[in-house]
Amino acid sequence: MLDWAKIVRNEEFEALLTSRVKDYYLADTQCPLIYEPSGQDFLSPCLAEADLMRRVMSKKDYSLWLKAFFPNLTENTSGWLLPATVTDKTDGKLAHLDGLNISRAWMIEGIMQALPDNDTRVPVLEEALKAHREAGLSAVFGDMHYMGSHWLGSFASYLETKRGLN
Repeated sequence: MLDWAKIVRNEEFEALLTSRVKDYYLADTQCPLIYEPSGQDFLSPCLAEADLMRRVMSKKDYSLWLKAFFPNLTENTSGWLLPATVTDKTDGKLAHLDGLNISRAWMIEGIMQALPDNDTRVPVLEEALKAHREAGLSAVFGDMHYMGSHWLGSFASYLETKRGLN
């Protein structure tokens, strides 16, 4: 909705959405990535929130908010957020994890875009982005089953076209 409001220049709706997003999420801290994935997620609640917030905040404010939201992001520079593994591509619920890897990649890319170039979190995020991109796209172009093939391409298009990035 926020992308649409910006594209059609509906400033009133954009302002309303921005206000509501901040009301809902500005005070959030310490997002529990440890709870992810649930086993059938195709979106990361934590990364989706972080990606949304970068759209409604200045870079400076976002950088501070993200520090409170992901306080341990730079503590584990190897494997901050590991890609999910799909053990059975014929299982419709497990196949969602391939989409999770792709959606994580596009959201991490958005988060990175909103940080200063010299931010110490960027290398950790770059590593996570690369791992998720590789895992997700290999599912699109690799050994696929109908459970993933009928929808993973739409997620891959968001990633490859940089949808939602400035």
